[in-house]
Amino acid sequence: MRSTDAENASETHMSHVLGLKFSDYGQIYFFDSGPFVVAKGDRVIVKTDQGMGLGTVLTVSEAAPEGVPEQDLKPIFRLAIEEDLVAEAENAALAREAYRFCRQCVSERELEMKLVDVEVFFDHSKMVFYFTAPGRIDFRELVKDLVRNYRTRIELRQIGVRHETQMLGAVGNCGQVACCRRFMRKFAPVTIKMAKEQNLFLNPTKISGICGRLLCCLSFEEENYREFYRQCPKIGKRMDTDQGLMKILRANFFRGGITVFTEMGEERELTLEEWQALNPRRYDPQVPRPEPQPAPPQPPRRGGRPGQRGPGAAPGGPAARGPRPDAAPAPGPGDSGSEGGADAPAASWGQPPAEPAPAEFADAAPEAPAAPAAREPREAQGGAQDGSSRPRRHPRAGSGRKEPRPEAPAPGEARPAGAKPSRRRRRRKPRSDGGSNE
Repeated sequence: MRSTDAENASETHMSHVLGLKFSDYGQIYFFDSGPFVVAKGDRVIVKTDQGMGLGTVLTVSEAAPEGVPEQDLKPIFRLAIEEDLVAEAENAALAREAYRFCRQCVSERELEMKLVDVEVFFDHSKMVFYFTAPGRIDFRELVKDLVRNYRTRIELRQIGVRHETQMLGAVGNCGQVACCRRFMRKFAPVTIKMAKEQNLFLNPTKISGICGRLLCCLSFEEENYREFYRQCPKIGKRMDTDQGLMKILRANFFRGGITVFTEMGEERELTLEEWQALNPRRYDPQVPRPEPQPAPPQPPRRGGRPGQRGPGAAPGGPAARGPRPDAAPAPGPGDSGSEGGADAPAASWGQPPAEPAPAEFADAAPEAPAAPAAREPREAQGGAQDGSSRPRRHPRAGSGRKEPRPEAPAPGEARPAGAKPSRRRRRRKPRSDGGSNE
């Protein structure tokens, strides 16, 4: 009877696969529950390669996840008790104190490094100091100070800016806690090509996260975009279809279609099913193609251009339009400069042309005034240089050639009357003794 109860108990308490996490931002590790009954949220003690560890149960399943062989699962050591939780609180206080001490040592030794976090193992077997630095750091003296103070194994581990954001936590551009802090455990590579395929603006402030790197969420839908663009034709390519030649302008992932430019000069949006129904094929310029059909004629617009037939125009004649409000009155037969008004200007727009004047009234037309005679050139003030009464032409009059400038008189000679003094400055000879001329 007792053997039967033991068998039933063993069947009831069959082992499960447990997913454990040792820190809020750490990865999930899988263990076998063994003979223990474990629920989600329990604390358990397990043996790891680094020593004993206290973990929290996140998942409980009957089968191991894909990619994790069941024979590699290790059983948990035991369930956590009250003393284990007290030891965990003491380790957290020790980590905070070690963080302050390490920052003080870094500032004293003037090391170019930034301390991020400190982790203390459950059994005090090791302490890990996480830091970031722009390059390699010689921290051998710093390790000696830490070993001398805590008397345990010390490890200084350099991490990247993404792991720093994962440990500290931050709020992203979307207003939520950063993905690396909430659920991401491994970082996938993110490239600028992903942003181009998703038609995003290549603005560094828009596609970069708090860490200064490209947003990790760009890789979440990359597989869907690749599958969509695999079904779409190449953007910018010209394709021959049953409805004529078309050029691919762009593709819309959310609508599941493409935009094309037809031979008729219009843009059309087509779904992938409609595009495949057009039987697209490669365009070959050597193959003769039928000419595209012209666009249908458009109806005449109201208020067309001058001379255009309107609804009230007589057939075969110009449109009935009134005189323009800004048109000048038609000139009379005597307003023209020619005799008899033969070259009179045409009538204003919308009015019939004026008839020529009768022959009996042609002689009565007033004659055009004679043109004024050309003015005499102004005499230059002071007369000519040779003293004659012949007037000198202005430099800007006539052919536009400038009169030569009169030569300056020699030293000792008198300047002729009416001549202007020369503006040419005389150079002073340098003194032989090297002094100043002033």
